[in-house]
Formats: sequence, C-alpha cells, structure tokens
Amino acid sequence: MRKHQFLVIGLGRFGTAVATTLYQLGHEVVAIDEHEENVQRVMNHVTHVAMLDATDERALSALGIQDFDVVIVAIGADVKANILTTVAAKSAGAKYVVSKAVDDMTRRVLEKVGADLVVRPEHDMGVRLARKLVRPHSFDDIDLGTDYAIAEVTATGRIEGTLKDLNLTNRFGVQVIALKTGSQVRISPKADDRVVAHDTLVVVGTLESVERLISYTEDT
Repeated sequence: MRKHQFLVIGLGRFGTAVATTLYQLGHEVVAIDEHEENVQRVMNHVTHVAMLDATDERALSALGIQDFDVVIVAIGADVKANILTTVAAKSAGAKYVVSKAVDDMTRRVLEKVGADLVVRPEHDMGVRLARKLVRPHSFDDIDLGTDYAIAEVTATGRIEGTLKDLNLTNRFGVQVIALKTGSQVRISPKADDRVVAHDTLVVVGTLESVERLISYTEDT
C-alpha cells in the first residue's frame, strides 16, 4: 500500500479521530492546532505535530502544504477560522482540501471558496444511522475491519476488455462485485461483461490489493 501524506488542521474530537486513524492505517500524518494542549494530546499518535495559525497562508506554505496528498480542515465551532483556513490552504497550493462544516450555510460557503470536499460529520452520521435502521444490511454499513476494503474504481484505458480477459482476481487480488456503465448497474457481473473507460467497478479485496489496482489505473 502506498503511503499518503495527510495534513490535519484542528485537533478537536473530529480532527483527532481523523488524524490518529489515518496514522494507525499506516499513513504519514502531520497534525496542527493553535492550542498547545491539543497538540500535546496527539503528538505520540501521529507522524509530526506543529502549533501554528492555519489562517496564515505564509505559515502553511512554509509547512510545505503543497506536498500533502490531502489537507483536512477540521476546525469546528470557529466558522470564520474554518473558512479562512480553507482559503489559505487553497491559496498556498494544497492539492485537495476536505473541510468540515457545522451547518448547510457553512457548507455552501466552503464550496464557494474552493473546498474540494465538504463533510458534515454529525449530519452524515445521522443519515447513515437512519439508513442502517431501515436497511441494516446496506452497502455503507459493511465493516470488513482494517485489512480489507470495498472500493469504487474508475476504469481508464489501462482497464478495458472483458472481465475474463482483465483477470483482476489473479492480477491484483480483487473481486469485482458490481459494474456500472452510465446509469446501468450490473451486480455480480459475468466473465464476458465488458469494461470500458469511465466505467465504475466496485471491488472487494485487501487494502493493499485495492490500492495496487487504483495505482495501476491511475498510472500513465
């Protein structure tokens, strides 16, 4: 599995959970916060910690923000700081910014200022809980532990042909459990079903095997 580099800004409950979990999964994690007690609390559970003002674009540039695969802005209650940090991160050259929103208005603002993905943890968990209560065996609630994953992989020119010819199980160690072409979804696709560029494959396998397939499709 290729190690990714994450920068987590804001070490409240949400940011701490994201940072420490990413580190436990084997990735490099730098965690920053303005408050010393928050930094001290996670310093032995991530790769590196720093105490700085994340609304300062120059400070983020000095940190090398452009080198991180993903930047997570996990600032919660201080909406102004959240928005300013998101703007500063994008201006400093962050590749992909995930920002936490506390409400729908903040979500819209964060999207307008450039956040690549906006999450609302309490809202999203509420939606998942409701779905679980009425559909207890839904796809979103399958827990495969920390060693296995179900993932969506977008086919590129490197992944084209019938599933039999692609032989993804032997080549990468993954099993295709669904195939989506446009609006058509095929569950348990057959060996002679054809994959073309831009199709979506839903695969299951070890984290390493899924990562290997994704890296292969993205390699040019």
